[in-house]
Order: sequence, then C-alpha cells, then structure tokens
Amino acid sequence: MLEPIRRAISFLRHRQILHKLGVAVSVTVIGIACYVLYHMLRDIDTFEVLEAIKSTEPRSIALAALFVAAGYFTLTFYDLFAMRTIGRRDIPYRINALAAFASYSIGHNVGASVFTGGAVRYRIYSAWGLNAIDVAKICFIAGLTFWLGNAAVLGLGIAYHPEAASAVDQLPSWLNRLIAIALIICLVSYVVWVWIQPRNVGRGPWTVVLPGGPLTLLQIGIGIVDLGFCALAMYTLVPDEPNLGFVVVAVIFVSATLLGFASHSPGGLGVFDAAMLVGLWQMDREDLLAGMLLFRLLYYIAPFVLSVILLTFREVIVGTRSKRLREAAAAVAVEPPREAVYVRERGDHGA
Repeated sequence: MLEPIRRAISFLRHRQILHKLGVAVSVTVIGIACYVLYHMLRDIDTFEVLEAIKSTEPRSIALAALFVAAGYFTLTFYDLFAMRTIGRRDIPYRINALAAFASYSIGHNVGASVFTGGAVRYRIYSAWGLNAIDVAKICFIAGLTFWLGNAAVLGLGIAYHPEAASAVDQLPSWLNRLIAIALIICLVSYVVWVWIQPRNVGRGPWTVVLPGGPLTLLQIGIGIVDLGFCALAMYTLVPDEPNLGFVVVAVIFVSATLLGFASHSPGGLGVFDAAMLVGLWQMDREDLLAGMLLFRLLYYIAPFVLSVILLTFREVIVGTRSKRLREAAAAVAVEPPREAVYVRERGDHGA
C-alpha cells in the first residue's frame, strides 16, 4: 500500500509538481489574506488601537509573557527529543535549548522556517560534530512533533467545538466535525502503526527510525503543551467580551497559525492576522487588533531580538576561543620542544 504512495511522491518531486503546488498555495493564501485584511482594516481607527494597547492591564501582559516563555521552554524539548531519537545523547541540554530557541524564534520572523531554522541549527550543532544529515533528521523529528501536536489539538478542539473552525474555513459545522474525527482516526492509526513494530523513513544515510508508540505519545504531549501555552497567551490578550471560551480561541488560533505557516510569510504576517480577525468576528476589532499586536511583540519580536543577542555572544566567544587555539598551535609549531633544545646544546658543547 505504501509503495504506490512513495512512487507517486517520487514522480511529483521529479516533475517539481510539489514545489509548484506549494508556491501556488502560498500565493493564493497570501492573496486572500490581503483582500480580507483590506476590507476589515480600512475602517480601523489607529488611535483607538493605540488606546486599547495602553489600556491593557500590565497583569495581562505579564501573564501572556509568562505563557510565551513557557511555550518557548517547551520548544526546547523538540530538539532534545529529536536528538535522543537519532541516538545523540552526548549533546548537552543547554545546546539543544539554544538551537531550538534560536532556530524557532528566527524562523518564525524570517519565514521559510524549514530552511532558516535548519541553517541556525546546523551552525550550532556542527560545532558538536553533527553533519548536515544529522541536522536534517533533527529538523524532521522536530517538525513531526509539531504536526502531531497540531493534529491532536485541532482534531480534539474541532470535534468538541466545530463552530470555531467554521468561523475560519466557512464550512458547515457537521463537515468540520467529520474532518476532525477523520483527523483523530488518522492520528490514532499512526500511533498504532509505529507501536506494532519499528518503522523507518528515508533511504541510506537519510534513514530515520520513527519513535515507537510510547515515544509518539510523548511527542504528541510535547506538541499539545507547546500549542496550549501559545493559545493561553493569545487568550489572555484578546478582549474579555464576548467571552467565547478558551477552546474556541485555541482552535481559531491554531488554525490561523497553520495558515500563516502555509503561506511562508515572515511570522505569518497578514495571513495569521486575517484569520484571527475573521474567526473572532464577534470581538471589537480595535481591541482584538491591539491584543494581536501585543502577542506579536511578545511571541515574535522579543524572542527574535534575544536570540540574535545570544547568537552574537556565542559567535564572539567561539571566535575568541578559536583564535586562542590557533595562536597556541602556532606557538607550539614555532618553538622547538625542550628536549630538542637540550640535545642540540649538548651536541654543541661536545663539539
């Protein structure tokens, strides 16, 4: 059953159909988002948005910042889990944490996070002896954790409250619930599939052994916790009235995040915002926009600045250490060993 699927995917890759389809989807999503944003924001009062930001309680901002920090802390376990999966238990957690935090915070802002995040990871992990194939495997396992968590959150959330998804995709509630149930069935089937026996993907040196059943459940748990903290941060910043409940906001938030991810725009800019404004149409637009801007500041801009500072310090430290090692090696090469000097002096004396 899997062989025809592999052949079809190989054919699509050979013809570059998948790449062209991805570009078409990105352009379409961005185009629709721009159209929606234009019609929803043309009557927005900028001064009201600024007043809404100023009137936001410091307690709410601090709580949202705490949830964002917890979310990024959970992200560090993406790389830790991936590193253990490929058998590299010798890499310290602090290196996993730095690589995960820097790659995700930079990838979220620059866009095309698969490539930008991979480049940041390679820069960090290559100093510990990992090659490009190892980093690609880490990115694959971390991405799998992300998608499994999304599937679980969306499947359970939409099955419980399909109207939340209907506000974004404009599909009937019963159809969204059917999609959610199908998503849950696929997720359960995958867990059973990897639980029965070890499963491999890829060929040759690119082969990755998928985590087994218990570890896959752990993967799903990590993804759910990560998305849960992010959704809590957003829920803390949106207007209190009308109170739609955490599940509704979480489903709309995750849906908007995935649309932004599919668009490959930096930080899902435009696409994420349009989906949030459409999904939470009951809320005051100025107040909602203020909450979204604060969320961007906490989740995108602040971690991006912090990661750039950390990477800069790391490069300075690594560069200084490398320079000292080169100078020490050059000094050893120029200065002859003491034994050689002693033998030469004895030879001269004897002559």
